[in-house]
Formats: sequence, C-alpha cells, structure tokens
Amino acid sequence: MKKIAALFAGLAAAMSVAPGLALAADATAPVKEIIDDTKKNWASDVSDWIDIFGENTLDRLYSKDFGEKYKAAAKNPAADEDGISPFDYDVIVNGQDACPLQDLSIDNGQPANGATEVTVKFKAATCMEGAPNKDEFTTVRFEVIEENGKPVIDDIMIQGEEGQGPISLKETMVQIANGE
Repeated sequence: MKKIAALFAGLAAAMSVAPGLALAADATAPVKEIIDDTKKNWASDVSDWIDIFGENTLDRLYSKDFGEKYKAAAKNPAADEDGISPFDYDVIVNGQDACPLQDLSIDNGQPANGATEVTVKFKAATCMEGAPNKDEFTTVRFEVIEENGKPVIDDIMIQGEEGQGPISLKETMVQIANGE
C-alpha cells in the first residue's frame, strides 16, 4: 500500500511540473514554422512569398493580443502601399533585402514569468558582395506564451540600430496603428 501511495505522490508531483516543461519543450514549434517560411521566402528559387502574418497563420501561431495589434496596424494605409503588410520590410531578417539564410540556430530558453524566450540567429547577407555586414549574425528573440493550451508567439524582438536595445514588434505595431 505504501508503494502505491508513493507512486501516486510521484505521479502527482510530475504532473504538476509537466505543464511548464511542456511549454518549454514546445515553445520552438511556432517559431520554427515562421523561420521555415522565412527561409523559403529568401531561398534563391522562391516563387511565391509566404505571408508569415496571413490570417490563418496569425490566428494559429500568434497570441490573441499580437493578432489584434497586427490587425490594427494593418488598417493604417500609410504603412504599406501594396496592402499586404503594415511593414515595409521583412521583420525577421530586419530588412528589405536578404540572402538565403545561413548558419541558422534556434535556442529554446527557460520559461520565466509565463513566457519562454526562443532565440534565433542567422546570417542574412552572405551573398551581398561588399556589404559591411556580410558575415554578421542577425538575432531575433521570440516571446512565446501558452494560450488555450498551446504555445504561441506573443512578441518578436528585433535588433535595433547599433547602441540601441531590441525593438518590440508589438510596440512598433501600436505606433503604426496610431499613425506614428
């Protein structure tokens, strides 16, 4: 009887820890999908651009708050003349031009304060002869939370100008929506 009680106690303890571990283990899933699409977009043989903020993707891979901020920003006609995105650059490569992504890595951080930071690094300018940043790494941080039982991207932090800290894409979307 004591063995059964100990077994149940151990099982209960494991189950109480499991939700946090599950988020930590799965936090890279939505990020990997966005990065895979970004890699396809910048591949040399790309034919159709994949919208990483398309309606289906927005509802499936991003938090509700992120989606609402994106939709509000997309209503600002001054943000993008082609009507596809509120951004006039690729927010993942942080530019209008890039090469096929090289030396890509995705690192899953530890959950803290209800979020897991997933860090992605890659070289995006390796094919640009004479570019001063040709061999530099671009770093993008994804804040992943659990919403409705699944991991979703709640923010994307892109590199700012030299000497600046990272820039929150959610904050940028609020500025675009406000016409700033």
